[in-house]
Amino acid sequence: MLLKTYFDALELHRDDKFVSLRFLRPFRVISTSPANGGVVDDLAVVFNHQCCEPAGHQMEQLMRAHRRPLLYNAYLLADHGLAGRTAAGLGTAANMNNLCIAEERSRELHVVAFATGGVEGNAARAGDPASYYEYDGRFERKGPVGPDTPGTINVMVAVNTPMTEGALVRAVMTATEAKTSLLQELSVPSRQSASIATGTGTDQIAVMAPADGAPPLTSAGHHSVLGEMIGNAVYCAIKDTLALQNGLTPIRQCSCGHLLERFGVAPDALVEQVAGRLPEGAAALARRNRHALDRDPLTVAATAALIHLHDQVSWGVLPETCWEELATRHGAQIAVAVAGRPDRYADYGVLLADDDSRRGRTSPVPTVVSALSLGFADKWESTLDRLAGVIAAVEETGEAACHDQA
Repeated sequence: MLLKTYFDALELHRDDKFVSLRFLRPFRVISTSPANGGVVDDLAVVFNHQCCEPAGHQMEQLMRAHRRPLLYNAYLLADHGLAGRTAAGLGTAANMNNLCIAEERSRELHVVAFATGGVEGNAARAGDPASYYEYDGRFERKGPVGPDTPGTINVMVAVNTPMTEGALVRAVMTATEAKTSLLQELSVPSRQSASIATGTGTDQIAVMAPADGAPPLTSAGHHSVLGEMIGNAVYCAIKDTLALQNGLTPIRQCSCGHLLERFGVAPDALVEQVAGRLPEGAAALARRNRHALDRDPLTVAATAALIHLHDQVSWGVLPETCWEELATRHGAQIAVAVAGRPDRYADYGVLLADDDSRRGRTSPVPTVVSALSLGFADKWESTLDRLAGVIAAVEETGEAACHDQA
């Protein structure tokens, strides 16, 4: 189905699991496509398609077909009425109905970004431990996380004016930086390390611009308007598609557990660890109020500050010798946020400093767990004192006297 025409030169079609950009004039394309990838100027189509379900859908036939990308492309194109066309394609497990589009305009320039994406199981940070070693046409498995786990961000970027080959390469860099900046803002966890992800292990991209016409643009970096437009369009398209595919939004990430997920503790596990440090009644109350404990904005803010300080230490910005003091002080602030008791800040610091469960631990998780449990234990203390005062007054003066005063 034709969804829209751009620049009078580019048609966007979506047919079930297959999204295609069909050229009405010659375009120059740079892409990561296994078939017809690199910088080429003889394509008729660039496409993105869903080749499997996001999880638990291992098709041996698909893995074998992917080893013959040109033949795979030919069959795929024929199935969608494009037999004989030369095409570069991107593949993913993401739903094509979650395709998101963002446009940027400035004077005569027009940029459109088309994105699908998921980051649930395959997210990683550049430089993380690898999953495979490729040699002699084969892949030797090295690590537990690989392309068979869900998570791919695919982006197609179309520009309405010619670009030099160097500018096309720079556009890929700009688009990648935009993707990474979004993942940083959302604190998407790497599945390979205790770091924030910069992408997934199977991300793909295609950037295209008319092959002739106006003098080609030579810059697509931060200092050029074109670079600004590409960055904004890619950022917005990926942000929207991750919200649809994974429910990944800034609001969802306002969670102590989600922020700690890259350290091995998800929201439910975090609440369970906190409950395990509380008396029976308080533990049951914490479990019944998981959302309140995990997602209070002030508590999340204090937790985020501690995690950022942990990152600063791990990056070498702050010395490791400062970690214990930083963890104690900022852990006390987490407890204050939970309890609503700033008057107890010094007390919480002392209790955390004496807590053997967190002393000497480089992960922020033990400090957060201890702080949350300290704060939750005190959260209703002043309320109970007030209620006890009311009850004592009733017992002392009598119910009738209290009614008279009311």
